[in-house]
Amino acid sequence: MIRSILFIPILLIMSCTTNTSIFDFHKNADISNWRIEDDRVMGGISQGEFELSDDGHGYFHGIVTVESNGGFSSVQNNSYDLDVEPTDQITIRLKGDGHTFQLRVKDSQDTYYSYEKSFKTSGEWEDVAILLSDMQPTYRGREVNKPNFDKNHISQVRIMIGTKKKQEPFELLIDKIELIKA
Repeated sequence: MIRSILFIPILLIMSCTTNTSIFDFHKNADISNWRIEDDRVMGGISQGEFELSDDGHGYFHGIVTVESNGGFSSVQNNSYDLDVEPTDQITIRLKGDGHTFQLRVKDSQDTYYSYEKSFKTSGEWEDVAILLSDMQPTYRGREVNKPNFDKNHISQVRIMIGTKKKQEPFELLIDKIELIKA
C-alpha cells in the first residue's frame, strides 16, 4: 500500500514537466535567424561559421584566437519570445570536440548583459541540461552584480566559445535545443 501512495506523487511530478522545442536542427531546418558574432566586433580576428551539416545538424565551427585582443566566437538567435520560469531548464543535444562552451540567454534585447553557464563537451553525443536559475549574469566576460537568472522571458539564445590561448580550432554539432518546464 505504501508503494502505491509514493508512486502517485512521482507520476504527478513527471506529468507536470513538458518539453518545448527551442530549435530542432534537421536537413530542411531554416537557420536564417542564427547569426555568428565573433570578437571582430571589437577588433579581434576569430572566425566562426554556422551551417547545416550533411546529416542535418547545426554545425558551429571555426578558429578562436586572442590575437588583436580577441578570444571568442558565438552563434546566436535573437528571434525568440519564450515564456519561462527560473526553475525551467534548457537541454542541448550536442557533440563537441572536448572544448568548453557557454550557453547564454537574454531576457530582452534591451538588456546589456547575458546570463551564462559553461559546459564541457566530451567528444561524444550527449545531452547538456542547464537550469535557468544557475545561469549567472555577465557582460563581456565579467560578472555583473545582479542575481542569477530570475526572469520570465527569453529573447535570445547564444552558444559561445572563448579562449585564452593563442589560437584554437573548434567544432560543435547541435541536434536540438529544448526548454524543459518544471
